[in-house]
Amino acid sequence: MLEIRPNCEHCNKDLPFDATNALICTFECTYCEECVTTILKNTCPNCGGNFTKRPIRPKRLLAKYPPSAKRVYNPTNLERHYENIIKNNA
Repeated sequence: MLEIRPNCEHCNKDLPFDATNALICTFECTYCEECVTTILKNTCPNCGGNFTKRPIRPKRLLAKYPPSAKRVYNPTNLERHYENIIKNNA
């Protein structure tokens, strides 16, 4: 089951359970759409994978399956990230 993390790992923007601008990778790293498209170039800085829209958990299931309250704030080292993108696309 998805954790539904509450924030963007790069910019720390709040991403509530029903955010339509939350994107995740296959390891559930969570970022806002703005960071993914403009800064991260649609490449996860942690695993190198791509992103997809995070699903929205139905409100009726929130009490039984609450979203995570643990914030992960780990701003990306952009110089290293861009070097990895170039290296992996070569």
